[in-house]
Amino acid sequence: MHIVVGMSGGVDSSVAAYLLHKEGHKITGLFMKNWNEDDYLSHCAATQDEADARTVCDRLGIALHTVNFAQQYWDNVFEYFLSEYKNNRTPNPDILCNKEIKFKTFLDHALDLGADAIATGHYAQIKLQSGKYELWCGVDDNKDQSYFLYQLNQHQLKHALFPIGSYYKSKIREIARTQGFITHNKKDSTGICFIGEKRFNDFLSQYLPAKPGRIESPEGEILGEHQGLMYYTIGQRKGLGLGGKADSVEKPWYVADKDAASNTLIVVQGSNHPKLFKQRLKCQQVHWISPPGPSSALMCLAKIRYRQAPQACTINIAENTDELIVDFLEPQRAITPGQAIVFYNQKHCLGGATIVE
Repeated sequence: MHIVVGMSGGVDSSVAAYLLHKEGHKITGLFMKNWNEDDYLSHCAATQDEADARTVCDRLGIALHTVNFAQQYWDNVFEYFLSEYKNNRTPNPDILCNKEIKFKTFLDHALDLGADAIATGHYAQIKLQSGKYELWCGVDDNKDQSYFLYQLNQHQLKHALFPIGSYYKSKIREIARTQGFITHNKKDSTGICFIGEKRFNDFLSQYLPAKPGRIESPEGEILGEHQGLMYYTIGQRKGLGLGGKADSVEKPWYVADKDAASNTLIVVQGSNHPKLFKQRLKCQQVHWISPPGPSSALMCLAKIRYRQAPQACTINIAENTDELIVDFLEPQRAITPGQAIVFYNQKHCLGGATIVE
């Protein structure tokens, strides 16, 4: 079986390639450049990552190709990212990158090369049940990445492999150390590649004009000035520039809402303020991994952010079939428009949608 492995220069993809190579498959490594390094705004460590990936491939005795997908990334991921922030929503570019770049552009490229499948270092699992491909959580709950993969379809899962999905991270590092991979103790990448170490507000201001406005309490009391609604997300604590009020208890401030019509940021005091909690949300851009999805109300589990423990909920199909109303058993903190809600039946990832309100 000819498998093209997406080599990121990290420990996970290194071990993914090793495991498949050990099984006797024909392996080709491919390093994706999704952001132009010569862009003066870029702080990606792409040069070092590519060098690390090449060192691992050399050790395994496999070829490494480098392909530039920066234009496709800009058109299909980054422009959406900017559009969402322009509309005061908080997008998750990693989810769209998986759908449009790693499992579409990269997959198409690999198939054109004559590959049977691609493989990545994601902590997730694929199972074939009753003729349909299912996405399941990785064994390591602390590293499971199914949340970022919910937009994958049957074609993509059919031609994808997640070799490390049945391993714990500690074991992956142990294997890498045993094999002498330079990546064995490399720090996991976090955040958005094209921003890197640059301050997020500084980066965003290069592309979108900021429009300062008032910061108010829910009662309409003016507390200060924000630098632009796009810089803030629901539940945010840092960067508000607000001190305590003389006649109130000393509790930190949190973003509770954004009123785009009046360009007002609504804040409350205390991490458990009632206005930070909601029990219902509406979501659109619904995607079911194994179509057609439920035709009536469905009780399941859901996550509204990556690190959240799955929460019990009921999905109700709205009149608009591309819209769902989700009612949680317990109120959820800081439900954020633009973010993904991902649905589960225990460890089985069913699909998800984009939160709109």
